Amino acid sequence: MEVRTVAELSPAERRALFDRDAGIEAVRGNVRGIVDRVREEGDVAVREFAEKFDGVAVGNLDVTGEAARAHERLDDADDPVLDAVREAAANIRAFHDRQRPEDWRDDFDGRELGRRFRPVDRAGVYVPGGTAAYPSSALMGVIPATVAGVDHVAVATPPAEELNPVTLAAIHEAGADAVYQVGGAQAIAALAYGTETVTTVQKVVGPGNKWVTAAKAEVRGDVEIDFLAGPSEVLVLADGSADPELVAAELLAQAEHDPNASVVAVTDDADLAAAVADAVETGIEARERAETIRAALDNDASGVLHTRSMSEAVLFTEEYAAEHLSIVADNDEALLGRISNAGSVFLGPHSPVAAGDYAAGPNHVLPTNGGAKRYGGLSVDTFLRSSTVQRLDRDALDGIADTITTLAEAEGLEAHAESVRKRFE
Repeated sequence: MEVRTVAELSPAERRALFDRDAGIEAVRGNVRGIVDRVREEGDVAVREFAEKFDGVAVGNLDVTGEAARAHERLDDADDPVLDAVREAAANIRAFHDRQRPEDWRDDFDGRELGRRFRPVDRAGVYVPGGTAAYPSSALMGVIPATVAGVDHVAVATPPAEELNPVTLAAIHEAGADAVYQVGGAQAIAALAYGTETVTTVQKVVGPGNKWVTAAKAEVRGDVEIDFLAGPSEVLVLADGSADPELVAAELLAQAEHDPNASVVAVTDDADLAAAVADAVETGIEARERAETIRAALDNDASGVLHTRSMSEAVLFTEEYAAEHLSIVADNDEALLGRISNAGSVFLGPHSPVAAGDYAAGPNHVLPTNGGAKRYGGLSVDTFLRSSTVQRLDRDALDGIADTITTLAEAEGLEAHAESVRKRFE
């Protein structure tokens, strides 16, 4: 990797770094056709698309029982991977338990006012498949929904001749109520509109490729979604105290996700920048997914960047609004206090993004493409609705009656004003 200077970036280079694109518009038309067919034809369309896109002739779409059996087989075999799934699940559940809000009521001069929280009834979680298995995504999607109290949590995951047993076991461990082997845009459509087999849901969440993301954009409005996420991202903000090998390891780890992943290191230390670039190049060939890593590093939104000062590095970091932000610096807490835009923040040399990906506890379903400027990642809140509660006694209503009637009449809503006066006749 070459080191570039932030102050010398061209307008095109800055656009590539800051205007990252999930790539959904290129497939939106095709996705619309898939969604429409699933909505109209149900299971028939789902099975046809499974054979066309996944190369699998699907029999039973519902594999809830298969997930339970996969969990049982791993348990009977004392497989250590199930122990890892359980430990990760416990940590994720404990973190999300802390997010549950409490209903409240309080007195405001005779006005008893409050707020209460209720989960959606049915939620759908997409768990990716493809070139790798993602049991961690099952835990991250299902557990917040169960902690929120969602009555029915359904999971859709791509079909295969043999579904990954660890992913299935993780789905079962997380507490899903139904599991369907359906992937891609057709999975999102099936969850949104229902089929003969798939139960319709009120909210669809979870990461996926551009086809999945485009489908979420297509069904949004008919169902709620979490957000539209693109390829994985990491930005490492470092000062001269950082170990270049660890910074490089963070970039390589995120780059192995996807050829379109964005990986960036930003530092005000020229020697560190050069050392990180060298360590990245040295480390690529030792990785099993070297080809994917190389493609991600060649991405225009990736690079090692040198700034004139740490203040300039912070400003760049704020504008970038990374999905994952790693801060490796002597004054990491002070730097964190200057940054608002990030999906999840990892402080210090012993907090790799992989910890958050799997087992630390916070959710790894996070906003990309600068979305952290507008919203946060998946949480218990994602699955909750709030409503307010109001009880006024006669004196409390009398105290604000003139205010209500004056404003109502100013808006030309005479019946509103009369509904108040009527109570004092």
